[in-house]
Amino acid sequence: MSLKEYKKKRDFKKTAEPEGREKSGPHGPKLIYVIQKHNASHLHYDLRLEMDGVLKSWAVPKEPSADPTVKRLAVAVEDHPLGYEEFTGTIPEGEYGAGTVEIWDKGTYQLVEKSEKAYVVELAGKKLKGTFYIVKLKPGEDKKNWLFFTKK
Repeated sequence: MSLKEYKKKRDFKKTAEPEGREKSGPHGPKLIYVIQKHNASHLHYDLRLEMDGVLKSWAVPKEPSADPTVKRLAVAVEDHPLGYEEFTGTIPEGEYGAGTVEIWDKGTYQLVEKSEKAYVVELAGKKLKGTFYIVKLKPGEDKKNWLFFTKK
């Protein structure tokens, strides 16, 4: 995992987003989970999981759901630094991701299973709890499109 793409897209003299750095090992005794409501050019929700010293991130165009009949598109985006899970505020106009960011849900998670085509996680957030899946939409093709949903 690398923060090179994250840093390339931002001017830290203009944005209050954390510059951060990659860290080895877990941030604390439990792995961090956060979903941030991001009202940028299009309202979406940023799903972030602490993994390999960074926050692995996906943009979810619609509000995440605890309903097992609902599956949400999750588009893989650049890794974010640890510390970003606390970020709330406004990214200035003209900067990448300009708009307001607020925490929609936050907690910890356990990684149950990880492969190139899926992650299975046990979320312990305030809004989302239980087993959730992040599954590559078309394995081998577009690496950015995934589905995010809960166990039936």
